[in-house]
Amino acid sequence: MRSRERLLFAIGICLALACPAVYAQNEPSAAPSPEPRRMVTLNVRVTDSHNHAVADVSQDAFSVTEDGVAQKILYFSKEVVPLSYGLLIDNSGSLRSQLSGVIQTGAAIVNSNKEHDETFIIRLISINKFITVLDFTSNKRLLMEGLASLYVEGGQTALIDALYLSVDKLAKRQTADKLQRLTLILITDGEERSSFYKPEQLFKVLAHNDIQIYAVGFTGELKDGKKKRAVELLTRLATDTGGRVFFPRSPADLGHVANEIISDIRTQYLIGYVPSGDGPKGSFHKVKVSIANNPENEKRIAITRVGYSAYGKY
Repeated sequence: MRSRERLLFAIGICLALACPAVYAQNEPSAAPSPEPRRMVTLNVRVTDSHNHAVADVSQDAFSVTEDGVAQKILYFSKEVVPLSYGLLIDNSGSLRSQLSGVIQTGAAIVNSNKEHDETFIIRLISINKFITVLDFTSNKRLLMEGLASLYVEGGQTALIDALYLSVDKLAKRQTADKLQRLTLILITDGEERSSFYKPEQLFKVLAHNDIQIYAVGFTGELKDGKKKRAVELLTRLATDTGGRVFFPRSPADLGHVANEIISDIRTQYLIGYVPSGDGPKGSFHKVKVSIANNPENEKRIAITRVGYSAYGKY
């Protein structure tokens, strides 16, 4: 049974177990059946003490809590699933000296695409100027040509706006009938300039969507106050979504960064559970995934999004 069919089958079984009244025949005098809870799915990365991705971890090594309450893992897979991801590349003047290395980084990531992966490329240039170089496509040749066409223009990037619109673009790509991992790869100096959307609006949208963000921040040329804010923003984007942040010191570091991103997005686990507790609609639920050390007692760390908010009842 393929991965998608297994997940759908698991969801059906979980709902039947969690809400048997939904599947029983209704008696004329019976109260309305409760709305079934949906399965929460988590994309989980596992790293060793050197921050390298770890493959071949078994389900029994993982444990999950939601709002501090242990949850029963009802679905587990370590199969590679198709990726839908965006490359958001800052083309403002601040990245002029890094552009060649940035293009090579994007090319290395695109070159790792599998048959059913799809990618879009957006240039971040200035306030209210974000150009879609390519919409979702699986055509590597077009993606490589799109990357090669990038060039620097003067401008001050409205970073939050670009991320907000890109998250919305990815979220609309999610469908219920197939498994896929949604990812944004952001390459920027991290400086925010006069966005219409506020950071908390962006993080609220991210809490409703399981989208991992990998941020590559060239913050070295920013002044102290601006650098601090940029580092904090990029770090939170990665931490909250279960992604990762990199702060390369020079374009020479980008080859290593590309390899780490490729390894991370390809070596992940999908864990599903039906929440055991109730909460108000739209409330935020804190999630934690823990993992036991391996038999040789080597340290392992499980990384996923910090939590989620459901628009409706789960």
